[in-house]
Amino acid sequence: MELKAVVFSIPYGVTFFVLGLFVNLLQAICFLTIRPLSKSAYRKINGTVASLLWLDHIWLLEWWAGLKVKLYTDLETYRLMGEEHALLMPNHICDADILIGFILAQRLGCLRSALMVVKKSAKYLPIFGWTSWFQGFVFLNRSWEKDESNLKRSLQGLKDFPMPFWLTIYAEGTRMTPDKLSEAQKFAASRKLSIPKNVLIPRTKGFVTAVKNLRSFVPAVYDITLAVPEGHSTPSLHTIMEKKSTMVKIHIKRYSMKELPQSDEAIAQWCRDRFVAKDSMLDKFRAEGTFGDQEIHNTGRSIMALLVHSSCSCLIYLAMFKLCQKFSLLSTWRGVGVLVTSFAATVLLMHIFIEYTKLPKQKGVQTTRSTSGKATGFKSI
Repeated sequence: MELKAVVFSIPYGVTFFVLGLFVNLLQAICFLTIRPLSKSAYRKINGTVASLLWLDHIWLLEWWAGLKVKLYTDLETYRLMGEEHALLMPNHICDADILIGFILAQRLGCLRSALMVVKKSAKYLPIFGWTSWFQGFVFLNRSWEKDESNLKRSLQGLKDFPMPFWLTIYAEGTRMTPDKLSEAQKFAASRKLSIPKNVLIPRTKGFVTAVKNLRSFVPAVYDITLAVPEGHSTPSLHTIMEKKSTMVKIHIKRYSMKELPQSDEAIAQWCRDRFVAKDSMLDKFRAEGTFGDQEIHNTGRSIMALLVHSSCSCLIYLAMFKLCQKFSLLSTWRGVGVLVTSFAATVLLMHIFIEYTKLPKQKGVQTTRSTSGKATGFKSI
C-alpha cells in the first residue's frame, strides 16, 4: 500500500473503525434481543443501523474522492425502483462495485435493504464483513456442491422481507481483468459462443437458482451495465483513498420475472444472452461515451452521507480528545503508546481492506481486438 493512500486513510479509518464497532455492537444486541421476538422488526432496525456504515462509505466515494454516478434508464423503471423487490444483475468492473451499488441504492431508497451475493471470505473482513453478515448478505464458497443448499435457503428466507429489497448477484463470478477476459475469449471460441470484448461469460447456476426461488415474490430483474467513460480511471478502494476523482455511468433495463423462461437451461441461456447484449452495449458506449437512453438527473452528492460522516467524525474525535484529557494520554509514555497503537491498528485495518480488494498481478495477455483494429482497453485498478 502506497504512503499516500496510508496517510489519507487514517482520518477516515478512525471514523470507520469506531463507527463500525458501534454499528456491530448495536447489530449484535438487536440480533440477540429483537430477532427472536420479531424477525421483521429486526430487519427494519438492523437495516437502519447498517445504513449508517454504508452512508459513511458513500461519503468516502462522493465527498472525499469526488466519484460521479450518472444513471440511464426509462422513466417507468426509475419510478418502480425502490418500490419493489428486485434481483440485480450487474457486470463486475472493479472492487468498488459494491460501494457504487450502495450509492445507487441510497438514491432510490433501498439502502436499508441492499443485499448482495458475495464470496465467503468477505464475511471475515473486520467491520464490513460483520455488518454484511448481520445485514443478511449471502456468502458463497464458489463451490456449487457447498453453495446450492445455502443459496436456496437464503433466497427462500427473503419471502417475508418487510420492505422492498435489492439482491445483487454478480453472475460473472469475478471482476473483469485482461487475464480473465482472455480466458473467457478462449472458452467462448472453444464452445463456438459469441466472443466477449467487455464482459466475462456468466456462471449461470447461481442466477438460475435465484430466479427459480425468487420469481414467486420478486417481480423484476434489473439488468445493470456499468461503464467508465473515456478519460476517467476505473475506481478502486486504493484510488478512492488517494482522492482520485472519476465517473461511472450506469444503464438499467427492467425485465418482469413473468417474461423469463421456465426451464433451467432456458433461464441460463437468457442470462447469457443478456451478457452478449451488455457486451454490444459497451462497444457502443466506447464509441459514443453514452448509453443513449434518457439520463436521469439526480440531485448530486448525498447530503445524508455528508451529515452522517460529519456528525460521527465530530463526536468520535471529540470523545478521543476528552479521553486524552481525562487520562493524560499525551503526557505519559504509556498514553502515547496507547494512541500510537490505536492509529497503527487503524492503518493495518485499512491496509487489509485495500490489499483484500486489490487485483492480482496481470500476465500481460493480449485480448481480442475489435473490428477497428484497436485493442480492447481496460484501465488498471
